[in-house]
Amino acid sequence: MTALRHSLLAAAVAGVAAAAPLAAQRVDRSHPPTLPPPPALHTPSVQTATLPNGLEIAVVEMHKVPVVDVTIQFAAGSARDPAELPGLATFTANMLQQGAGTRGALDIADETAFLGASLNTGAGYDAATAQLHVPKRRLGPALDLLADVVLRPTFPDSEITRQRDLRRAQILQQRDQPVAMANVAFSAIVFGPDHPYGRPQSGTESSTAALSRDRVVQFYQANYRPNTARMLIVGDVTLREAVDEVTKRFGDWTRGEATAVPAAQPAAPSARTIYLVDKPGAAQSVFRIGLVGVSRSTPDYFALEVLNTILGGSFTSRLNQNLRETHGYTYGASSQFVMRRGAGPFVAAASIVTAKTDSALIEFMKELRRIRDDSVPQAELDKAKAYISLGLPGGFETTQGAARQFAELLAYDLPLDYYDSYIPHIAAVTAADVQRVARQYIDPDRLAIVVVGDRSKIETGLQALNEGPIVLRDMWGQPVP
Repeated sequence: MTALRHSLLAAAVAGVAAAAPLAAQRVDRSHPPTLPPPPALHTPSVQTATLPNGLEIAVVEMHKVPVVDVTIQFAAGSARDPAELPGLATFTANMLQQGAGTRGALDIADETAFLGASLNTGAGYDAATAQLHVPKRRLGPALDLLADVVLRPTFPDSEITRQRDLRRAQILQQRDQPVAMANVAFSAIVFGPDHPYGRPQSGTESSTAALSRDRVVQFYQANYRPNTARMLIVGDVTLREAVDEVTKRFGDWTRGEATAVPAAQPAAPSARTIYLVDKPGAAQSVFRIGLVGVSRSTPDYFALEVLNTILGGSFTSRLNQNLRETHGYTYGASSQFVMRRGAGPFVAAASIVTAKTDSALIEFMKELRRIRDDSVPQAELDKAKAYISLGLPGGFETTQGAARQFAELLAYDLPLDYYDSYIPHIAAVTAADVQRVARQYIDPDRLAIVVVGDRSKIETGLQALNEGPIVLRDMWGQPVP
């Protein structure tokens, strides 16, 4: 034991001696380390083909892992909802999985699990999607299942009733969820009830009650067509394989006349106003501050990405550092330009402790004005550009990640080599560009300030700020008598 102790002690002394030179090399922790320039991003190429029925196929080969991701985009988003029936598009997309071909809803779920796959359907404002992730060796049977879901949904009455009841319960639950209330009210206030982006994607209580099998079938038949659909296949597959497999299952899909998105203009912006949605007993005040922004096709996209990263798009952004780190009003504050086919919203957001509601609005407005009025320091600009450029490659590490990235190109008709020049475009953004787009797209005098919280505790403080008149609205953005 004595010899063992001596050997351990000797080893420890030797370790300390070896570490001494390292300790002598002091690390300068007064500023972050200097990052090298971002490496060039090399993304896999996109190969394309079109079936005789008009179905466009895009294939991205990634052979390192034997898995395949399939995404089908349909021109069937909620922007195509009838004005009197919001929620129809999302309900129809969800119903695709509730019975198809000879399978019921449980059969579809069981077979998906048996194949080791994941299968999801849903809809946003601009498109509906069906997404499949599956091991390569199971691709054939999984495509059979996907084809049934997409081409042969049965929309059984029993499932229509069940899903309608579930949705009605979810809408009722929103009344106890201030964040959900704020999101619905904000869209309705900014865009107005006559614009598709102003209507709730999940519908209202009355529109949900009006959902029927006939309306679902009509919407499906009008909008789910091959000549308005795009299929993206990413993973361990070649273009030739993909075209052969897709043709077997989707080649007989019948073309149809494309339906247009109803033309609509967002509500005219009004002077800055505070819209208060009363939620008695709320422990926090949920903020949504913004206005109509831009579409995804904007030539200012890269400048806006840098602007938003500085303002509220990262943990070290101005909004988060101010409201969370400096003042402790919230767990997180952020901002975003939500870009769609049409102009989506710009929104700054946070959930604020009730007692600091008025103080938080002061800081929100200070940052929204400062990003316009003061030129961005070079160091802050460089950090934001590095954040975007160094984070982009991570989106292509998996087939699912790459599918999300390339699906955006298809959804918004962007060039298929778009990402080859993405980082150079970000690098070219200047401080003058940031200030220009801030002044163009963020107008403090036209902001809709939506606050969901306990009116009895926050209204007086908000009035004292004189940031605009206070009007009362309900969850749907409608005036409260």
